[in-house]
Amino acid sequence: MRIHTGEKPFTCDQCEKRFSNKKSLKIHKRVHTGEKPFTCNQCGNSFSQLANLNVHMMIHTGEKPFTCNQCGKSFSQLAHLNFHMRIHTGEKPFTCNQCGKSFSQLANLNVHMRIHTGEKPFTCDQCGKTFLRASELKSHLTVHTKEKPHSCSVCGKSFSQLSHLHKHQKIHTGVREYMCFECEKTFTRAEHLKLHQRIHTGEKPFECSHCDKRFCQSGHLKTHERIHTGEKPYKCSHCDKRFCLSSYLKKHERIHTGEKPHTCDQCGKSFSIKSQLKGHMKIHTVEKPHQHSLRSQ
Repeated sequence: MRIHTGEKPFTCDQCEKRFSNKKSLKIHKRVHTGEKPFTCNQCGNSFSQLANLNVHMMIHTGEKPFTCNQCGKSFSQLAHLNFHMRIHTGEKPFTCNQCGKSFSQLANLNVHMRIHTGEKPFTCDQCGKTFLRASELKSHLTVHTKEKPHSCSVCGKSFSQLSHLHKHQKIHTGVREYMCFECEKTFTRAEHLKLHQRIHTGEKPFECSHCDKRFCQSGHLKTHERIHTGEKPYKCSHCDKRFCLSSYLKKHERIHTGEKPHTCDQCGKSFSIKSQLKGHMKIHTVEKPHQHSLRSQ
């Protein structure tokens, strides 16, 4: 009857939360005590409730009893199916009270709110850079480890992220599905088209908070702001010298490695910096004074 009357006579002595029955109170108290009496016999993980253990066991059994009637995809938990159904229904019940953007999951809204609050809770222990999401930090760490586990099967080029490999592979397929309606230029990626269109619109949505200079790309603003902050996040692994741009670090490290990737196609001489090759090419292209005097005779 307490379901109908709303009566909750059992109170937690830790947080004063109330419950309609003694069993619910007992389960709740495990939040405070940390007690997890239900243990998985496959991997040793423990749980405060038997129901949670039963759901966990589906990881080991592979059981997915909840099936989407739209696309046939299956899930181990009903809650996961309910989240998934919003893909088909388009339902986005969680709305940002700052900008009105809506989300299908509360967790996504919570992450989005960090854009407004400026909170970046994930910090790189190598350079101190902070990020909105744990996944962004994980991707960033490959800058320091230089790990590139994803390789292109066509040209062998390697990438730190699988998404970067997928974008790269469009170079080989030749598919350029995104077209600018102003000049009919085509692009392999939607974001490249969006950036390109700012040439036509003149839009520069990113403003420097120090000097009011504006930029069409957030990356350009970020790089520019290092003039004001003095930030140099890219550190040489050979001599501890630091740089504000990754391209500057790359050029500098050639001093240590001896790499000279820019080669003259006239005489075969190599250079570590492209500008050095450009200066060298004048030897081959500029007519020497004694050659001119011989021709005039």
